[in-house]
Amino acid sequence: MSTLYEQLADALAQRIHEGNLQPGERLPSVRQACAQAQVSPATVFQAYDLLETRGLIEARPRSGFYVRRTPQALRQPALPATARRESTPVAISELVFEVLSSTRDKEVVPLGSAFPSPTLFPLERLARDGARAMRQLAPLALTTELTTGNARLREAVRARCVRHGLRVSAQEPVITNGAMEALNLSLQAVTQPGDVVAVEAPTFYAALQALERLHLRAVEVPTDPQLGVDPDALAEVLQRHHVAACWLMPNFQNPLGALMPHARKQAVMRTLQQAGTPVVEDDVYGELHHGSERPLPLKAFDTEGQVLYCSSFSKCLAPGYRVGWALPGRHSHAVQKLKMMSSLATSVPSQLALAEYLEEGGYDRHLRQLRKTLADSLHQLRTAVLKHFPKGTRVSRPAGGYFLWVQLPDGVDTLALHRQALAQGISTAPGALFSADQRFRSALRLNGGHPHDARVLAAVKVLGRLAGKT
Repeated sequence: MSTLYEQLADALAQRIHEGNLQPGERLPSVRQACAQAQVSPATVFQAYDLLETRGLIEARPRSGFYVRRTPQALRQPALPATARRESTPVAISELVFEVLSSTRDKEVVPLGSAFPSPTLFPLERLARDGARAMRQLAPLALTTELTTGNARLREAVRARCVRHGLRVSAQEPVITNGAMEALNLSLQAVTQPGDVVAVEAPTFYAALQALERLHLRAVEVPTDPQLGVDPDALAEVLQRHHVAACWLMPNFQNPLGALMPHARKQAVMRTLQQAGTPVVEDDVYGELHHGSERPLPLKAFDTEGQVLYCSSFSKCLAPGYRVGWALPGRHSHAVQKLKMMSSLATSVPSQLALAEYLEEGGYDRHLRQLRKTLADSLHQLRTAVLKHFPKGTRVSRPAGGYFLWVQLPDGVDTLALHRQALAQGISTAPGALFSADQRFRSALRLNGGHPHDARVLAAVKVLGRLAGKT
C-alpha cells in the first residue's frame, strides 16, 4: 500500500506526463497543496522531494517548486533495437571476462560494474544477525535442509512473494547461490543442447553466458528501452522458430532499464501460454522501483506453472552473500535435482543471516531509503551524461534499478571507448557485451548505483570527451 505522499507524488507526476502541468510551470505552494489534497505540510514536502528525486520538478530558492524545463536531449530517449531474425550460437564469455575484470580494481571508477555501492547495505547488522542465528541453529538442520535451503528463509521468501501477488506453495522455493545459479538451473531444466532460446535485444550478458555454457542458440526479440519486449514480435519469433524457452527480465531490464507495463506483461504471458513455452524470469531488480508500488512480475500472471521465477538479495540487501532463489512452478522437481547434482547446497550462515534480518523487520524501511538514493544517483548521472556526451546521444529513462543505456552517435565504437577510458581509471560496459553476435557497438551501459560525487562526475566528463573523439 502506497503512502499519502507517494499517492500525491504519483498524481502530480501523471499531470506532468499528460501535459496538464507544463515545463516551467509553478506547482501549488505547500499551503495550497495542503488545502487541495487535505494533507499535512510534511506530506507535501515529502511528495515534492520524491518528484524532485525523479527529475520531474526542481526547487527554486525563495520561489517554490517548478516543473523541470526538459532539455531537448531529454526528449530523445533511447531507441529500440532491430533484432536478428535468425538464431545464432553464442560465444561471448571471453569478451565478458576481459571487460568485467576491470571492475575489480577499487581505484577504477565503477561505471561498468553490475552492483550498487556496498556502502548502501546494512552489512554490519547482517553479520550480527548471522552470528546469532548460527549459535541457535540445531545441528541436524545443517544436513536436512541442504538442497532446497533453510526452512526459515524459504518461508520468508514465500511470504514476501505472496505479498507481491504471486501464488507460491510452501514447497516451491529453492534457495540458490545467487540469482545466477537459480537462472542457470532453471534454463537447464527446460532445455537440451542445441535448443533455441528467445532472449531480449539487447540482453543481460550473463544470460548469453548461460546459453553458451549449455550449448544453446539465441534468437532475439525486439525490446523497447521503455516498454520491454514487444508481444507481437515475441509471437512472431515463437511461430518462426522452435523455441524451447524464453529468458526475460520484465522489471527494469538489464541493460536497458525497461519496465514492461502491466497490460504488456499480460499480453506476453498469454502469448507464452498459447505456445506452451516455459519462461525463465529474472526479477533481481523488481524491488528497486522508483515509484510507489512494486511492479508485478510475469509470475503473477502465470496460471500454468510455466514461469521459472528467479531473484536474489544481491542487488537490494546483501551483495557478496550470494543468496538467491527460484520458484520453478511445474519444473520444481527438475530444478531441485539439478541443484543437488551441481552445488548441492547454499551457504548456511548467509541464509541464516538473511532469515534473521527478514524476520526482525526493517527490510522495507531499508528498501525505501535505497530506492530514493538510487533514483537520485541515477538522475544525476543521466543529467551529467546528457550535458557532457556528444550531440545526438540518446539515454534511457528508467523508472527503477540503477542502469542507464546510452546510445552514442553512429560510428562511436564503445569497446574502443571502454579500453581508452580504462587507461584513465574508468570502467564501462560496452554494448557488444549484450548480444550474441556482439552488436550494439555504439551503445554502452553505465552504472548509477554509486554516489554521484566529484569522482563520478569527472569520469563522465572524461567519457564524454573521449566519445567525441572516437
